[in-house]
Amino acid sequence: MITWMQRHKKYLIITIWISTIAFVGAGFVGWGQYSYGDKAGAVAKVGNVEVTMGELQKTYSNLYAQYNKMFQGNFDEEKAKSFGLQSQALKQLTDQALILNLALSYDLEINDEELLTELKTQEYFFKDGVFDKEVYKQVLSRNNMSIKEYEVDVKKQLLIQKTLKLLPVDVSKNELDIINSILNIADKINYKILSDEKINVDTSDAALKPYWESKQQEFMSEVTYEVKFIKQDRVSNKYDEAKINEHYLANKTHFKDVEGKLLPLEGARVSVINELDSKATKDAALREYIAYKKGKLASDVEVSTAIISASNNPYNAEVLEKISKLSITSPFLKPILVNDAYFTFELTKVNPSKAKSFEEAKKDVLPMFIAEQKKNKLLELAKNSVATFTGDTTDFITNTDAAKLTNMDVSDANEFLIALFSSQEKRGFISLKNGNVVLYNILEQKLLDNTNTNPNNPIVRLKSAMFNEGLIKNLQNKYKTEIFIEGL
Repeated sequence: MITWMQRHKKYLIITIWISTIAFVGAGFVGWGQYSYGDKAGAVAKVGNVEVTMGELQKTYSNLYAQYNKMFQGNFDEEKAKSFGLQSQALKQLTDQALILNLALSYDLEINDEELLTELKTQEYFFKDGVFDKEVYKQVLSRNNMSIKEYEVDVKKQLLIQKTLKLLPVDVSKNELDIINSILNIADKINYKILSDEKINVDTSDAALKPYWESKQQEFMSEVTYEVKFIKQDRVSNKYDEAKINEHYLANKTHFKDVEGKLLPLEGARVSVINELDSKATKDAALREYIAYKKGKLASDVEVSTAIISASNNPYNAEVLEKISKLSITSPFLKPILVNDAYFTFELTKVNPSKAKSFEEAKKDVLPMFIAEQKKNKLLELAKNSVATFTGDTTDFITNTDAAKLTNMDVSDANEFLIALFSSQEKRGFISLKNGNVVLYNILEQKLLDNTNTNPNNPIVRLKSAMFNEGLIKNLQNKYKTEIFIEGL
């Protein structure tokens, strides 16, 4: 499901925002870690239409609820982030704003009668099968929405629909006939799967070395950094009561229990002393750093050496990143905390990346060489076998019958059938992403009688989605879009 949705996301989004007028009762889902101020403040402006934070929050909530329904309740914030749900919500609103600008340019509007007609179709406001004004008020109140706010949203969505109805997407009978023919062609095939499991590869140095020589620039050594450093271990001091009390009073909010309540001094004493020790450790490290830079380190301070790289880093990624930004003319790094100690580094030498020797690169070259050789030998085997092979024979299948190829995974079978029904060859072979090759021979073809002329069928929806995508691109060139939120 996730793979399909990611692959077809642009059509999914268009479908969602065109088909949804208002979503009530889903509950609000926010992303929490962002704060942009006033709920009504503008987060974007498209032409003459502003997009507010309230709209963005509601759209995010609605999208979250719809995805959660598709995932049968197994959608969470982690999946929302992987799908870029925040960006989707903003994109949905800016696309709507483009259509609204078009509507404004033609002086289109929604009157109260059209609004009421729409409200009377929304079943969550029904009582005994008809629209009920009191239920309407109660439902909106439970969802923290005012009547005015909701009706503005509904009018906006109705205006979008009215505008799009002025630009109908028609599918001709010829188009339907052609697409139906393509979708309903069925093949009876004979096929055979070839894998590289039994293919042997010569991995001797004599065979491997020419391959390495042709790709030396792909096998480079790491950049390494030679450094000197001093270490400031954690300080553990004794503090008089006045010092402990002074620090506690100045930093009370640092010391809370599991319920978020402020701890009294006695309950916070250990944490207060830990904070004082941490501050003393940092102060001591900064004094040593200044002395180190000035060449005035005390004789009893040990200066150590190390060579650091991405694969040999006893500290952490932040240390390596900061050291990589130093230079020989500005070699000192301010004290940086690693576990409970502070380290001050001095860069002494940078060893740039260079091509590895054959022996150094061999362990990395070998798996690439084997994979490429197996692929080439498998393709050679396929070319030599395609004219004479005998395999399994299917019934008549279409490009949606992956489940009928029982000796293949469904994903591999789908990949094979998509390629098969795109091929012009009666006999041939198809390479799959998993490395296997499928030989095929089309024995017979026929046209199934599954014609679908319903205007709501996938063919019509796909054409509508493509038209709407083109319309949005055209309007993006006409109306300027300004985004006021960084990172979206």
